[in-house]
Amino acid sequence: MLTFRARFVPGVAVMYRVVLATGLATALTGCSLGSSSITSGFAEQDSSSSLSTASLSPSFKSLGLGGDPAAHREVKVAAIDKAPSGTFEKAAPGVLADRDYSHTSLNAEMARDIINAYRKKHGLKPLKLNAELTEAAKAHSRDLAKWDRISHYGSDGSNPWDRVKRAGYRARLTAENVGTGQVSFKEVMRGWEESPGHNKNLLTPDATNMGIALVQDPKTEFKSFWTLVIAAPM
Repeated sequence: MLTFRARFVPGVAVMYRVVLATGLATALTGCSLGSSSITSGFAEQDSSSSLSTASLSPSFKSLGLGGDPAAHREVKVAAIDKAPSGTFEKAAPGVLADRDYSHTSLNAEMARDIINAYRKKHGLKPLKLNAELTEAAKAHSRDLAKWDRISHYGSDGSNPWDRVKRAGYRARLTAENVGTGQVSFKEVMRGWEESPGHNKNLLTPDATNMGIALVQDPKTEFKSFWTLVIAAPM
């Protein structure tokens, strides 16, 4: 039977296509994102504090990369929201009001080069920008901004694998990092490097392609919504 096994931690997701000879396994070992679908397995929570920026409050430092699920929890806000209850986090009101996002932007080629330089230091091959993965990343960042939250689930209930497939990329593996509230790509990259789960995704050995997106909305509490999708084709 062809199925999918997923590993989620807050702000991090990696999914592999695997063949299971018999049955389906569902593991819920300490996952902060709640219940899984029947074909998804969830791994341990990564609750490390990923940002050290002085302007962030202590309660937000890890929340910016999804790291403190107990601190900010919110129930579904509308009937049309299909994200499973408990799978997303919201920012406290005004937590980023004093940060300057007037120069926040994303240069995808520069982001690719920074990621590839980091991978090269670890002896790994570079990633190429991919249009389908970029579209998957954009779609998720837009959705996170619309609902002003951080999650690997979309408001339509989709997970990273669903979004990559929907974008037309036939993946053998896919990994997703998300970040909210960072002012620059260098800041979000630093947070990902310092967080074990995010870092593991950056250094996925078999990955060959990537897509990255930033959506900004000054009316939201999180302000900036970053999504990185890394994958390898079938």
